[in-house]
Amino acid sequence: MSPATPDPKSGGAALELLVHGVGGATAADMLDDPRTVRVTGDRTAAMHRRRDDIDAEDHPERYAERPVPEAYCWSNLTSGNGARALWLLLLPFMVANLAHWMRPPTEGRAGLVRLYGVLVRLVALTLTVLLTAAACEVALDLTAWQCAGSGACAGQHSWLGFLSAERAGWWSQPGRRLALAAAVPTALVGLLWYLSNRTWSAYEAQRPPTGYEAAPGPVPTPASDTEAADAATPTELRPALGRPGFWYGRRLVARLRAAHTAAGFLTVAAVLAGAAARHDRGDWPGALGRVLQGALVLLALVVVWVICRRGRSENRLDLCIERALVSWLPAGALLLLALTAVHTGWSRPDWVSTGTLPGDVVFGTLTLAQGGLVVALGAVALLLRRPRRDPRTALRGLGGPAVAMLACALGGVMSGGVAQRVADWLDGSGTPGMGEGLITGPPVLLSWQASVIPVLLLLLLVPGAVLVARTALAGRALRTAVEADYGSADPDDVRTGQIAASRARAGLTDSAPGLVGVVSGAALFLGAASVAGAWASGNVPGRAFDGAHPAIASAATAAQALGSWMIGFGFLLFVTWGRRAYKDPSARRTIGILWDVGTFWPRAAHPFAPPCYAERAVPDLTWRMSSWTRATGGRLVISGHSQGSVLAAAAVWQLPPATRSRVALLTYGSPLERLYGRWFPAYFGPEALRGLHRTVHCWSNLYRATDPIGGPVRVPEEGGRPAVDRPALLDPVAYGRTREHPLPEPILGHSDYQADPEFAVVRAALLDRLPPALPRQRDNEEAAQGSSGRSSG
Repeated sequence: MSPATPDPKSGGAALELLVHGVGGATAADMLDDPRTVRVTGDRTAAMHRRRDDIDAEDHPERYAERPVPEAYCWSNLTSGNGARALWLLLLPFMVANLAHWMRPPTEGRAGLVRLYGVLVRLVALTLTVLLTAAACEVALDLTAWQCAGSGACAGQHSWLGFLSAERAGWWSQPGRRLALAAAVPTALVGLLWYLSNRTWSAYEAQRPPTGYEAAPGPVPTPASDTEAADAATPTELRPALGRPGFWYGRRLVARLRAAHTAAGFLTVAAVLAGAAARHDRGDWPGALGRVLQGALVLLALVVVWVICRRGRSENRLDLCIERALVSWLPAGALLLLALTAVHTGWSRPDWVSTGTLPGDVVFGTLTLAQGGLVVALGAVALLLRRPRRDPRTALRGLGGPAVAMLACALGGVMSGGVAQRVADWLDGSGTPGMGEGLITGPPVLLSWQASVIPVLLLLLLVPGAVLVARTALAGRALRTAVEADYGSADPDDVRTGQIAASRARAGLTDSAPGLVGVVSGAALFLGAASVAGAWASGNVPGRAFDGAHPAIASAATAAQALGSWMIGFGFLLFVTWGRRAYKDPSARRTIGILWDVGTFWPRAAHPFAPPCYAERAVPDLTWRMSSWTRATGGRLVISGHSQGSVLAAAAVWQLPPATRSRVALLTYGSPLERLYGRWFPAYFGPEALRGLHRTVHCWSNLYRATDPIGGPVRVPEEGGRPAVDRPALLDPVAYGRTREHPLPEPILGHSDYQADPEFAVVRAALLDRLPPALPRQRDNEEAAQGSSGRSSG
């Protein structure tokens, strides 16, 4: 859309760098011109201009009255490939990685900060073990041990015929069936390693540029003390996001990938070794099994040591790769797995598969370990909080532990869901665990965990009802404010109600911390209760309450059946979304929005999480701003919408002081404080945002009361600099029909900020506040060469 007010007509060359937000946007939409040209970049992320502006640097006289618009399109970093829709299955890993970045801000407590990171990395490790254990439960226990060991079950599934114990074939022995089935979880771990290694080569291997630190041209003489302070801003004042190595975590991801891959292989080997140990008594198979078990424990300790040893290197660009560790740790674990499979598959004619493999112990230990780690993480988070606490920080600094608990709950739902569905499929018409089907069923603990899901949903009805009622009341209370904002002489109750309801619904975002806290607390309590119930009764809920009151027994049976259905439905929903997104570009774009928000942060806790797109986007923007200002001496305003404003802020933090003195920041629909500042206070808290205000030349922020994502950044006036936030934009721009707006204006919410006339006014004011453009360095060199040529002639 064309600006509603004229652009500044003084100051020299200027560039407006547009960065889109979640969901992506095309260059044609951002530049309001179907004729666009890619000026730098590739198909994944690139800068675009209008075709008429392609030679803007060679004709600065054309742009004396307007800036050169340039659009940075980065949506293909997260949602451009259909295969990336399968990243939805990695959601627990991504959520665990977010918990790493949610620690409270602190000063002078390096030991606690390190302990916080270690605990999050251990939680992430348990998720890898949980996923592998779930695959082992399906392939080894339910399929190879229970169904293939039952003639009735194997008879109903012809593809298991060669494994059937009744046929007395070579594969009929339990150990050989288990060794063959171990190929399934082993292949899953190998697939995760391959995906992580592939994205590591494409994302983490993008080395940030280092040449922009030195500016060859002269630094402009400051016109005021404020500009002098800007130009002399020391590098040490930059927060963590401005450190040289923040967006280059290649070494850590490689090390974590090796450790998690080894942990997956060791989990499969431990299941095989545990099954053989239950049968072997004395003689050489038992002795060899104990040697293998000792080697498993030793290598597992090495994995834990690698996880705990060190975190990220951010103060410098860490180019080292621990190649011996990265190569030999997973290879050693795979070799040990192969030896364990050979040992398990050794002929044991008297071995008969009955009951289940010891899955209750495995899943129960994992659940308790995750709960203990989350509690310890919460204790460390409380210790990290400073005496001067920010009341807007999500959950008072406990956002990281709460989100880590959600990651564990998601992992449990997905692993339990696939086990329950496979058990139902193999068991035919019977109900697994009730003693009336073809197989015994999955571990008792999984049935207890499924049974508490309906209880959790019932608990959520209370805060859900409270939110609905509070939103309705807020909508009524806001009607007076809406009419006062527009000053309409003839208010329309319907129109007023629509605007007030939009504002009230937008405020629901601020209730997210409380809801997350309730879900996380309930998940922690119900998880502990499910472990206690499973271990105390040793039976599924439908059988554990057989002697109780009929109402209690019926409720337990109904909860087990409903929970089993719901947990399986949840897993199938994930798979269906992934499959649909692979085939449907519109659905793929919608799911890509999830990754736009969730994968901004580098992979610091879980290497199998979806990769961080900012490790490509932030250096792109930083290099572009530095190269343009250095080459032209001109002014630049970087204009970021929604998630693009977060990328813009991160890129500005990375700029050297001389370049920041020529850059203005314009954010709109920005979640910098409302989401990032509250959930990631150590990186986007009040101190960090105020520091950004001091280091960038000038900054303005636009927001609407109807925007559910963006909001004010709450940076006040300081040191003669005006407050960052402008007054909230009216949405819609007109209350009713006017001569300027003869048709009803829509309520835009989070979109189309540039359609508001105030946008052009604020952009023009930012450009006018920037210092005048410097003479082009190339022009000076050409003039010197021309003078030299004339004197010699």
